[in-house]
Amino acid sequence: MTTLRQRRVGKGTEAAEDQPSEETNVKPDGKILSDPTGGKLWNILSVTVGGIVAISLGLLTSVYVATLHENDLWFSNIKEVEREISFRTECGLYYSFYKQMIQAASIQQGLHGLVYDNKTESVRTINILERMNVYQEVFLSILYRILPIQQYLEPVYFYIYTLFGLQAVYVIALYVTSWLLSGTWLSGLLAACWYITNRVDTTRVEFTIPLRENWALPFFAVQIAAITYLLRTHLQPVQERLTLMAVFIATFLFSLTWQFNQFMMLIQALALFILDCLDMLPTAKVTWLYIIQISGILLVCVLQFFNSMILGSLLISFNVSVLIARTIQKNLKKGGLLNRLVKLILHVLLVLCLTLLINKFIKKILNLESDEHIFKFLKAKFGFGATRDFDANLYLCEEAFGLLPLNTFSRLSSTLLFYAYGFVLFLLTAAAVIVAFRNLSGSNQVQLKEKMEEYTVTLKPDAAYSLVHTVLFGCLALSTMRMKYLWTSHMCVFASFGLCSTEVWKLTLKCLHLYTSQRTQVIKYSIPIITLLYISFKFWPGIMDELSELREFYDPDTVELMNWIKSNTPNTAVFAGSMQLLAGVKLCTGRTLTNHPHYEDKNLRERTKQIYQIYAKRSPGDVHGILRSFGTDYVILEDSICYERRHSRGCRLRDLLDVANGHIMDGLGENEPDLKPSLYPRFCEEIKKNLPSYTMHFTRVFQNKTFHVYKLAKHK
Repeated sequence: MTTLRQRRVGKGTEAAEDQPSEETNVKPDGKILSDPTGGKLWNILSVTVGGIVAISLGLLTSVYVATLHENDLWFSNIKEVEREISFRTECGLYYSFYKQMIQAASIQQGLHGLVYDNKTESVRTINILERMNVYQEVFLSILYRILPIQQYLEPVYFYIYTLFGLQAVYVIALYVTSWLLSGTWLSGLLAACWYITNRVDTTRVEFTIPLRENWALPFFAVQIAAITYLLRTHLQPVQERLTLMAVFIATFLFSLTWQFNQFMMLIQALALFILDCLDMLPTAKVTWLYIIQISGILLVCVLQFFNSMILGSLLISFNVSVLIARTIQKNLKKGGLLNRLVKLILHVLLVLCLTLLINKFIKKILNLESDEHIFKFLKAKFGFGATRDFDANLYLCEEAFGLLPLNTFSRLSSTLLFYAYGFVLFLLTAAAVIVAFRNLSGSNQVQLKEKMEEYTVTLKPDAAYSLVHTVLFGCLALSTMRMKYLWTSHMCVFASFGLCSTEVWKLTLKCLHLYTSQRTQVIKYSIPIITLLYISFKFWPGIMDELSELREFYDPDTVELMNWIKSNTPNTAVFAGSMQLLAGVKLCTGRTLTNHPHYEDKNLRERTKQIYQIYAKRSPGDVHGILRSFGTDYVILEDSICYERRHSRGCRLRDLLDVANGHIMDGLGENEPDLKPSLYPRFCEEIKKNLPSYTMHFTRVFQNKTFHVYKLAKHK
């Protein structure tokens, strides 16, 4: 078990104007002073200062998380095997492919080893580039090999510094998005500060460095920034084309680096669909965004050797369905309120039916079952019947896939982020409802323009998109804690934009009958500045204390295990065990595995369930036969799993296996009536007694306080 110990000392389409410009001078009587030269200089100065602040904050964030990582593990002082062990579970698996490419005799041989891999899953040859999103590791390893930096920088540092560098891109993208929405870089500064002070809930890069989301989310943030700019009014054709190119590149990189890209972009496509139906976004731009999503993910599909899970994604089916439905229903946005609502309901039903039909057809043709565990999990999670499915229950019992804990909101509230977010969300939701109703009712545009200044609530397209985006990803985060990082980062953007937005304060003051232009400008700048001062005074000492706290990596049992494997087993040996541990075995020793944590393959899921019978109530002969069918030479048993206490009864791994096998669970508590006692004791407990029925199949060759390694007899 790993511990950290103290280190020893040694739309609205109604809005016809761009974002409010910062350089406009207003007299007390309301007259505008025209000074084009002064305005231009002020604008250039503002953009320059804002850009410098953005880059500085991005770099400071990178240094901050890198320092936390170093201080937490004493990474620069520990041995290589300890560094590799610190890349836990799937992080270790992904990093192992980078290490494999670095150690290959040539780039060509390294690529060949990935395309024809027979060490990640025993008795099978798989294409790693097709199965997993590891092109980033390939690119980084090639870059390391061709750059003249080998003498100055170890491969592991090149890798982790790249990920920490991407945090700079992430923060800059959030900063720019908030700046674009509000029209002032003060908003970006507040968004970045909130991101940093809420680090526990906005990122986990410092302790899960190679995780796919840490590669992908910076590109997703860049894509959102580009979409925000694209949705501004009065863009020149050249600006629009360049922005569309930026959206495409960011979408492609996001899709290439994370296997869950299709689900995130499906939510994004739903946001575009909702806003388009309510006539709050320009239809032409929405169409381009649908096409970019399809193009980006299909290009990734080609690079991943036509990965069937991508082809069968709901994203492709949904986007194609929307484009087809729009062609069929050409007069969707004409008519009165009742007429529009009927058309809208029919349109939604048509898109839904087409999506399901197209998706089912594709999956039937491709015989696709790779993502069925996700839908089983969702079905069980949202109460559509209990399940005994092992894979679904494995997800349901993990805290990361549970509901968002309530203490998250208390942490976010301590920085004032959640309060500001709730205030802005309430106001813009109300504005969106009014604008949507007005759009659907087809109000007379002439009368609308006459009353706009006094009565009309407007919502710019970029703000409308940001609103629906944060609502949908908020729902995702509330239902699945692991996805909160997609929401909390955008929460920083959304809240800071609202506090610095002329439109938000104008609407607020008009509701209170206190509106004046001067008062709006004062509040727009004073509230964010006061918030920044509060954050600085309250959290700066804590950040300094955090940076001064020194710990070190400490996991002697795992280090001892890895060293024993490297010294006492042949290079061709095949190891079975838990998914999490085996990822580390592959990284640290290079031995062949029976299973691993990348769970997006049906055969692997079935194989993992079989391997995990070592923690079930099965006979030694059965377990030996199962393990040998996968070519296993050694099996590693972990006391932390066999005698697990982290989960409650019903969610321990041994309980999930018992239920899946139809056996009664251990301990006090209820069991389903059709479950029966097993004829055999639990394998992982009984094998330690060295009974003849076990020793004829298994010989213990290594043992410490945490792990027990047994060598399998090779008799038939």
